[in-house]
Amino acid sequence: MPYTRIPKRGWLAVGLLTAVAVSVMLLRSPSTPPELPQADNGTVSISSNATEAAPEATAEQPENRVVRGVVSQGDTAGKILQGWVTSNRTQALLDACRKVYSLAMIRTGQPYTVVANATNGSIERFEYEIDDDRKLVVNADEAGEGFIARVEPIHYEYELTRVDAVIDSNLFQAVADAGESPGLAITLADIFGWEVDFIRDIREGDSFSVLVEKRYRDGDFKGYGRVIAATFTNQGETYEAFYFTDDFGGPAYYNKDGQSLRKSFLKAPLSFTRVTSGFSKNRLHPIFMERRPHPGIDYAAPTGTPVKSVANGEVKQAGWVNGYGNQVIVRHGGRMETLYSHLSGFAKGVRKGTKVRQGQVIGYVGATGWATGPHLDFRIRQGGDFVNPAKMMNPRSEPVAKKRMKAFGDRVAFIRTFIDGTRNIAEYRRDMIPDV
Repeated sequence: MPYTRIPKRGWLAVGLLTAVAVSVMLLRSPSTPPELPQADNGTVSISSNATEAAPEATAEQPENRVVRGVVSQGDTAGKILQGWVTSNRTQALLDACRKVYSLAMIRTGQPYTVVANATNGSIERFEYEIDDDRKLVVNADEAGEGFIARVEPIHYEYELTRVDAVIDSNLFQAVADAGESPGLAITLADIFGWEVDFIRDIREGDSFSVLVEKRYRDGDFKGYGRVIAATFTNQGETYEAFYFTDDFGGPAYYNKDGQSLRKSFLKAPLSFTRVTSGFSKNRLHPIFMERRPHPGIDYAAPTGTPVKSVANGEVKQAGWVNGYGNQVIVRHGGRMETLYSHLSGFAKGVRKGTKVRQGQVIGYVGATGWATGPHLDFRIRQGGDFVNPAKMMNPRSEPVAKKRMKAFGDRVAFIRTFIDGTRNIAEYRRDMIPDV
């Protein structure tokens, strides 16, 4: 399919929607820290950060108070609980939690719930959502002196949905036009990121179809579950993906023949942006205004856009390097290295000697060093020589094992019944496609 120039308003949409996605992934705005002091009348006062739900009735206490809040920037478990328990009991609660999940690891933006005795204001139960799948539950023991802690799965209701769309300008806009959230675009880019370069390869008229689980709690949409199957047509070529676990029990995607969609290297270190300079032996340098080699690819993107390692490896260097600014170099097998420059900062824990996995965020787009604006300078070096990332050989990961091919074939055939309409999507139950 010939290249169709995207109008200026299309690039504006790319920028705006990229910023939305980055804010979804990175900038979960902290709320006002909760202030829960003990009031003079013995009850607990509630700040604007926490909201009081309807009283919770139990056999022992008919009108327990339920207060829900969100962890704010700078919060600790002690700060959150100070209005509900004495310092001695706070320590007892923290000690109980440490056996299953340390509250020292609470994160900004995560919800919590406090259930308090309506008579004396003492805490009966504390819940903290560790992530989208697990929550910490802490109950006062029968004597009312200690606590019992456990980690429970978060219960969701799941519905299977089919989403079909044609791209007019970019993937984010197509997903939004279909009435879906940016998270679905990010997931599709993750699945097909080894087959399609979502920065350079997308054309007007490309399309996708996806069977995806939607998660609900108490009737409210809470994001997406597994993508069961998807197709993506790019420049006339269609790629298929079917959900199946790999030999280690992890989620993976394969085509109908059982070949892995995952390859040794991602096609690009960013999900959505645009190329401003390609691999060249004679590029006009934008600062020094003279011809110099540019053995890499420049990706323009907003400051703070996550930068991902394109393959598994070990961080060789993470620091300031003259004109490159903040730079990360990752060492891979086969005397291969990837270089990421002009970063605004490094991801937490990324330092020399750190092991990183393919797709892991290692830094964030910036304009440090010799740069005219925020962008990523991405390079690949093999045996000491720079190579063009766009022309690299990129072998696939392991296919479905022969002993599991029958199970995979049965899975694909079953999923196709939802695709072709043989089976009603409304009949879907999550246990129909187990994670085995």
